[in-house]
Amino acid sequence: MYTEAFMEYLQKERRMSKNTLEAYKRDVQQFIAFEGSRGMTDLLETSSTEIIAFLHSLKIAGKSAATVNRKLASVRAFFNYLIQMGLITVNPTADIKSPKIERKGLAYLTLEEMDKLLATPDDSVKGMRDRAILEVLYATGIRVSELIDANLEDLNMRMGFITCAGEMSKARIVPLGRPARAALENYIYEAREQLIKENKDEKALFVNYYGKRITRQGLWKIMKEYGVKAGIAQKLTPNIMRNSFAVHMLQNGADLKSLQELMGHEDISATQAYLSVTKNRIKDVYDKAHPRA
Repeated sequence: MYTEAFMEYLQKERRMSKNTLEAYKRDVQQFIAFEGSRGMTDLLETSSTEIIAFLHSLKIAGKSAATVNRKLASVRAFFNYLIQMGLITVNPTADIKSPKIERKGLAYLTLEEMDKLLATPDDSVKGMRDRAILEVLYATGIRVSELIDANLEDLNMRMGFITCAGEMSKARIVPLGRPARAALENYIYEAREQLIKENKDEKALFVNYYGKRITRQGLWKIMKEYGVKAGIAQKLTPNIMRNSFAVHMLQNGADLKSLQELMGHEDISATQAYLSVTKNRIKDVYDKAHPRA
């Protein structure tokens, strides 16, 4: 009962994306199931002890600190909602600290790797589609969900930009470089027509062999395929393309504020994470170039 009302609140008041809503719902339902397994029948009586037990169960199950943090944030938001509704007065998660996350090195491609990757697709129908996908991901740095959700009407080929819905329904306009525009033109006018077949009313920009909107799983499969073909050591993902976009922009002089707007980051601290890579590069250049380094 409370869960559905909470989801409705997140959708209407917080304007969260579909994927974010589904993640919140899964997390809260998992917590409620855990409470039920321990004989708890009234969520309004949940104590901090129950929250700690839930988090401990996640740790025992081998969940990463990042996953535990996300689930704690979901449950915390749920109880904040219950407070807002006047159903409880104290959030049982209030004094519980999030686990520390061990920061891993940022995964991205070098310029040489990126050039090799973008040259990998052939001129078949599939190849034209896949080249357009890779070029758009690298040219714009957009998220997986934004690429999948993109429609033909979101493209302005004459002006050279794509409109993204973004998170929390905040739309932004992202420029497309010349190679991305060329790849899109080839795909739209030559390959897409063959893929959609009788499904002429399909609005999706990128479609699969059945002429339907490409799925998240389908996109990951494409990325993996071309990562292997291009001989890239690390497993290629859409997020690595997004990271590469950001790192290469900063390495070539982009300012942090502009990059934040291009990537659709709510908080500039998310954009600042990419600075560590450029700082390391500057140090390497200094060590190699300065006679008294």
